[in-house]
Amino acid sequence: MNVMVIGGGGREHAIIKKIKQSPKVDHIYALPGNGGIARDAECVPIGAEDLPAIVDFAKTHPVDFAVVAPDDPLVMGLVDLLQAEGIPCFGPNKRAAIIEGSKAFSKDLMKKYGIPTAEYETFTDMDQAMAYVETCAVPVVVKADGLAKGKGVLICETREAAIEAVKTMMEDKAFGESGATVVIEEFLEGPEVSVLSFTDGKTLIPMISSMDHKRALDGDKGLNTGGMGTIAPNPYYTPEVAEACEEEIFLPTMLAMNREGRSFSGCLYFGLMVTKDGPKVIEYNCRFGDPEAQVVLPLLESDLFDIMLHVADGTLADADVRFAEDEAACCVVMATKGYPGSYGKGYPLSIPDDLGTVYVAGAKKLEDGSLVSNGGRVLGVTERGKDLPEAIQKAYADISEISFPDGFYRKDIGQRALAALKEEE
Repeated sequence: MNVMVIGGGGREHAIIKKIKQSPKVDHIYALPGNGGIARDAECVPIGAEDLPAIVDFAKTHPVDFAVVAPDDPLVMGLVDLLQAEGIPCFGPNKRAAIIEGSKAFSKDLMKKYGIPTAEYETFTDMDQAMAYVETCAVPVVVKADGLAKGKGVLICETREAAIEAVKTMMEDKAFGESGATVVIEEFLEGPEVSVLSFTDGKTLIPMISSMDHKRALDGDKGLNTGGMGTIAPNPYYTPEVAEACEEEIFLPTMLAMNREGRSFSGCLYFGLMVTKDGPKVIEYNCRFGDPEAQVVLPLLESDLFDIMLHVADGTLADADVRFAEDEAACCVVMATKGYPGSYGKGYPLSIPDDLGTVYVAGAKKLEDGSLVSNGGRVLGVTERGKDLPEAIQKAYADISEISFPDGFYRKDIGQRALAALKEEE
């Protein structure tokens, strides 16, 4: 089969590398892809948000199946458009993708169906929002309702910071229309856990858990980023926590979406916090996380593309879904100095051929075949190991062999997880 994968980052490279292993896949188109993805798929220079051009490409080329990976085209309804042309897709339709596209919707869904989450209030009027933060408990979390490239969530330690956050979103429109509505919620404490899941709306199968590292600098310092590294499995996701999540969060969410007439098909991401009162939902995503996909998919032992076909057909219950439960994985992200702020581009990349798995997120391929940096997050190196210490050691041994001017990476990916494992001993 000929497969079209929408997107051009490290997550898409991880998906492409995995589905490329399937005997059912003959050819992969990546729209737009990137310089590193070009080594594993045919890249087509059509942006992930150019929906008419994507649909036209699918109609005029032998595309048998589409994987829509990023949030924006999912929320915009690309799956609906492709399905209308008879092209089966992995990914939710527009009505279901709202679970990520609107934080107000997802919070209201959880309240309506008793799914554990932080207490919250939603505002469309800035004066009312300001009046609320004048009296609410702090710290508090202020969220832009819509998509904001992962930057629309502000943790405010003080009342003054909360007031400034509301002003930034609603008056200054720093996140455009995404901030026209804000959700203000209580600050939860506890370790964070990410759990991706396959679901066809009838069956839900959680994948192996993971831990993201959002801050740019060691010791969880610096600005929030799209993710500087991940490990899997997450030691805080104990069997007891997993059981509670499945009973109180995962299945209730799937059923709630069905009852709302928004049946979800694809990858449903649960961002969780393990609080003293049990696991609670911080956020939902309507797709694979980035860089969570870069540690979860390497631990998948079965055929990802076959699973995607089952999800699209509504037969996930019949799929073979197996993970390497007795192994671990670590992904370390290499970024350009200045990220997540302003940064330079065009730096030549030196990547030895004998490394583990390298997922390219932001790179351009030159005419001579060489790669140059073309983004904030440039690449991620993932290694599997018999346990987490081995996976971390191998990933750092690999990334130390890679260099480009102004390149940097965190030196402490996985250290919190190792500390948690020691506490268990």
